[in-house]
Order: sequence, then structure tokens, then C-alpha cells
Amino acid sequence: MARRQGTAELVERVRSGDRRAVARLISLVENGTREELREVAEALNPLSGRATVLGLTGSPGVGKSTLANALVAQYRNAGRTVGVLAVDPSSPFSGGALLGDRVRMQHHASDQGVYIRSMATRGHLGGLARATPQAVRVLDAAGCEVVLVETVGVGQAEVEVAGLADTTVVVVAPGFGDAVQAAKAGILEVADVFVVNKADREGAGDVVRDLKGMLRMGPKLAWEPPIVKTSTVNGEGIDELWEAISGHRVHLEDTGQLEGKRRRRVLEEVESMVALRLRARTAGLLDQGAEAELADDLAARRIDPYRVAGILLEKVGPSTGESDG
Repeated sequence: MARRQGTAELVERVRSGDRRAVARLISLVENGTREELREVAEALNPLSGRATVLGLTGSPGVGKSTLANALVAQYRNAGRTVGVLAVDPSSPFSGGALLGDRVRMQHHASDQGVYIRSMATRGHLGGLARATPQAVRVLDAAGCEVVLVETVGVGQAEVEVAGLADTTVVVVAPGFGDAVQAAKAGILEVADVFVVNKADREGAGDVVRDLKGMLRMGPKLAWEPPIVKTSTVNGEGIDELWEAISGHRVHLEDTGQLEGKRRRRVLEEVESMVALRLRARTAGLLDQGAEAELADDLAARRIDPYRVAGILLEKVGPSTGESDG
């Protein structure tokens, strides 16, 4: 009971905008036990769902962080509070994020209307940390009107951010071969807005042309992603990017897609949790007792993988214990 009261108190402090409490709660959703995570989720659930979630993704080196910095300035100028989750690769030594919060956005570090947090992927594929959805809820509950999620640049797996965000901004740049990589990675299907950053460099026009060509070859879309050229060196295109993001939000609301998108988001999150629990509960079963014979039969091709999977699911299916995976 004491732990439950502690969680409730922490969440209440988060609601009041206590920045230290926000930091503690995000650390809790990154490192907490399953019981703690359930308590936090239960407390946060009725307080979330109000923030606009913006995903920012693209290859390493295209200038996502500087562009994020410019977008935060735009939102702050409009009087909106902003939370930033910068998902970094994990340190092989500490398991923590390799890049620090203040290194990324020193200009906003002292702004009480901006909360910046780096998170480590800890080996999780998809460009996001596994705890990112819950961290978004923490910032939402803390009163952030916009939550900007900047993902690790890892190519094809970046598409995971599209499931988390209301609007996904894909950043490319001249000289990175991004137009071709975007087509290969399936990013054309997830981008709501394309940004050709570093537009002050030679070749930016070629990237725009290539992206337009690939969009024309693709299926007809209800929302055709605008392509915006930006440069954080001279400020080119930042206002146009702001308008493109705002335009997509209006499109989602007018067509009813925003609600549908958020519904799919929570369903996919639940499916992911179920899959993780099943994996944990079945891990090692084929190395134990009678099931070890299944492993021998499987290796000798006396039984097929689908049948073995069915047997394992039947064994773990009835369990509803609190100690599950």
C-alpha cells in the first residue's frame, strides 16, 4: 500500500508540473518492476490523451536535433508547452543514452515551458525505446501540449515512430542518399511531412525532385505529404514546416483519422505487451524436462515449428498469475 501511495503522490506532483517528479516518473517507467508499471499506467491513463504527439525521424547526420530545436522555438512562440523525448543509442557500458539532454538543446534548457529528456533504446529495434509510449503519457499528464519524439536514425526500423505519433516528419538531406533509402525503407508510407534539411547545400533541389517522383509513382493518398526545404543555418522553411504540420493536424481532425490513429496506437501497444509476456513465459521451455524432447523432435524434423508453437501456447495460455513474464 505504501508503494501505491508513493506512486499516487508522484503522479499528483507530475500533474502540478513538478519537473523533478517528471524525471523520476520517466525513470520509473524505464526501470520499474511490472507491478510499479501497472500502478503508473493506471494512474496516468485518465490524465493522458490531450497532447499532440509529433514524431521526428531520419538518418543520422541529417540535422534532426537542430530542426527539433527550431520547432520547439516555434511552439514556444505560440505559447504552447513542449516535451521532448530524444531517443538515443544505448551506451554499451552504462546502458544509458549516449547523448545528453543539455547537449542537444541548450537554448531551451532553462525554459520552464520545455521539458527535455534523453532515453536509451537499450537494444530495442524500431528507433524507439520500449518505454517511450509511457514516457509520452508522463509528459502529457505533466501538461505538455506538444510532445516531440526524436528517434534514433537506424534506417528501415525507423517506421515504428509512425505508430506512436499523430504526425510523422521524415527528415532527409542532400548528399545522404536519403531519397533512395526512403523508398527502400518504406518511409514513403509513414511520412506525413517530408523535410529536405540543409537546403543551403548543393543538391537539395535534386532531393525534392526525387521525392516528388517517388510520391507520384506511389498510390494515391488522401493526404499527400508536403515536401518542405529547410535550413537551420539561415532559418529557411521553418515557418513553412510549421504550416505543413498544422495542416496535417487539421486534416486528421476533419476526416476523423486522429481518433482512429490513436485507437490503433493503443491496440498495438497492448499487442506488443502480450507478445513480450508470451515470449518471456515460453523462454527456455524447450530446454526443460519433457519439452526438451520437443526440441530434439524439432531439430530432427519429426515435428514442425507451428505445431511446437501451438503446444507451448497451450501450456502457458491458462496462466494469469501476477508473476507472468
